[in-house]
Amino acid sequence: MTNNNPIGLFDSGVGGTSIWREIHDLLPNEDTIYLADSKNAPYGQKSKEEIVELSIKNTDYLLNQNAKIIVVACNTATTNAIKELRAKYDVPFIGIEPAIKPAALNSEKHVIGILATKGTLNSDLFHQTVEKYQDTKIIEQIGLGLVTLIENGEINSPEMNRLLHAYLEPMIEANIDYLVLGCSHYPYLIPQIKKILPNHIKIIDSGEAVARQTKKLLAESVGLSNNTKKGKTLFYTNANPKVLNDILNNKYEVKSKDF
Repeated sequence: MTNNNPIGLFDSGVGGTSIWREIHDLLPNEDTIYLADSKNAPYGQKSKEEIVELSIKNTDYLLNQNAKIIVVACNTATTNAIKELRAKYDVPFIGIEPAIKPAALNSEKHVIGILATKGTLNSDLFHQTVEKYQDTKIIEQIGLGLVTLIENGEINSPEMNRLLHAYLEPMIEANIDYLVLGCSHYPYLIPQIKKILPNHIKIIDSGEAVARQTKKLLAESVGLSNNTKKGKTLFYTNANPKVLNDILNNKYEVKSKDF
């Protein structure tokens, strides 16, 4: 089965490009459309109703561009809205959830940390996941302010460094051996995080697993592209395109669009 329609992705901003990169690396011949809803970032501080409404808006836009599958490249949107999205639309959805399972199963100390948004940590889906790992102590930390700094192009700012120290040092003291990044923006902070964490603490995110699941679903039920050339990518943002351009190293065209 072949299907040359694009893969659609959306996030509350530029962070989901970390998911897009993994999908693009694994499926380089697929066309992709990426929506950065930076005007409404961060989703993590919004109500469930607002997150569902924004997720529907983004999905409608991608479906109007003939997306064959929707990747919700946002932990907060997945944990708060994917159930509603799947009920409303016939198109398949791929969600992104914090990688609690591999961290809990591989932790030797049975103590792991998770850095995520308030919206993710407060969601029913997150609590259902945590309940499965009663023998693991999970240190939860809301990454308040991190997404805003990333969206403002201040990844390497003194304020970012201050916040990361404040959020990570209690986890180090709690003796974690895995840190789960529970927001698709956070992989862009890995260089700074590695400077703070001891070498034995492993950092884990969901990007690679999401890419594998996307490929599996396309192969089994939606259809892979039979393109022999590198796929085309469209990037749309409803805020200042400079931040998205910078994250992408100015290698792709970014279009401003009010969606």
